[in-house]
Amino acid sequence: MSDMLELKKSIEAQGTAWEEFKKANDELIKAKADGKAVTDIDAKLVTLGAAMDAASERQKALEADITRLNRPDLGTDKPDVALALATKRFNDARRSLATSYLPDIDAKTYSLYKSGYWNWLRKGNLAALSAEEQKAMIAGDDSQGGYMLPEESTGRISARIFELSPIRQLASVQAISTAAMEGIYDNDESSYGWVAETGARTDTTTPTVGKYRIEAHEMYAAPKASQTLLDDSAVDIESWLAAKVADKFARVEGATFCTGTGVGQPRGFGSYTTAATADATRTWGQIEHVVTGANGAFHTTQGDPLFTLLQAFKTGYLAGASWVTTREVVGAIRKFKTTTTLDYIWQPGLQMGTPDRLLGYPLVLAQDLPALSTYATLASPMWLANWREAYQIVDRMGIRTLRDPFTSKPYVIFYSTARVGGACLNFEAIKCIKFTT
Repeated sequence: MSDMLELKKSIEAQGTAWEEFKKANDELIKAKADGKAVTDIDAKLVTLGAAMDAASERQKALEADITRLNRPDLGTDKPDVALALATKRFNDARRSLATSYLPDIDAKTYSLYKSGYWNWLRKGNLAALSAEEQKAMIAGDDSQGGYMLPEESTGRISARIFELSPIRQLASVQAISTAAMEGIYDNDESSYGWVAETGARTDTTTPTVGKYRIEAHEMYAAPKASQTLLDDSAVDIESWLAAKVADKFARVEGATFCTGTGVGQPRGFGSYTTAATADATRTWGQIEHVVTGANGAFHTTQGDPLFTLLQAFKTGYLAGASWVTTREVVGAIRKFKTTTTLDYIWQPGLQMGTPDRLLGYPLVLAQDLPALSTYATLASPMWLANWREAYQIVDRMGIRTLRDPFTSKPYVIFYSTARVGGACLNFEAIKCIKFTT
């Protein structure tokens, strides 16, 4: 059965479950009003919610598969073109690392470099490579002296990380060639006064500026394979290594971009102090929150805090805003309706490429956010932001891999590293719901 047919069935299943959910929720509301028992209805809603979650996740997985299948195959019908394009990307990447003083390599050198690299992964012996492969490996050596992954694998790892890391898909991402990204923020303005034609004019306050610095911290992955497997394997080692590294990096990023401390790792948006004060009076560096009125849950007013949070935003930020929350929170807000039209405020994405929406804004799941039950000590599990304005990710370009056959014999460890940073830059473009009184 084709992926498109599977996708159609998944969307239909989600739509059917949503209609059943709405009917059951309406039945629940009526039963509560009539003073009837609702245990069975609550259980039915939980089951239907789980069915929608499963269908939604299946839909996203199928969409990702279809997208990958629709990408042009550069290596099947036109290998010469594919090699030339790969060589160009390789040279472009090296130039972006400020290594333009190294000469560009041609397609033949790139081919030798790649074959030499994978022979080195298998055998770990530079002397076993041909003279041409060794020369190509030196030409492909990055500016920090580590063995650089072939560009095709680097691109594959980066693409996979993007697919797995929800915050990276939303935030602003900048590649840097230094240890940190620095800049100036200007969030102040001059005071003013009205004066008569001959009245005295006193000095007004002078606006101030601040400086920010986002350091690129190192993260790593260390997949391993037995030497026998490397010697005899007919599997695609490149794909295996890329998948393992991408999965590790994406999971590390997902956690730190949400709740990272900023000490030896990116600073997550959830680690900043929050306050229930508006933009005009709140200290810069704090994020505004709106409370639900209940500890670890929504109050009986249900979705009112969500509307309050929307109203707290400056109009310019809402155009590109998205919700980020957990599956647990989504399970609660599916039941909410507007008080006037009685329309549900959450809507599933029932078309390919269309996300679920809450109050008209896209909703993204980030399970690395804290659970509702931890409201007293940890950050909020529900955020709304114009993420490109609010959160900045920096990548120190280059993924390096070192081969370690000694630490875990008989396995060979492939120690891959990347340097990534993250921090909030605009504290007016991000706000959260606090599940407290």
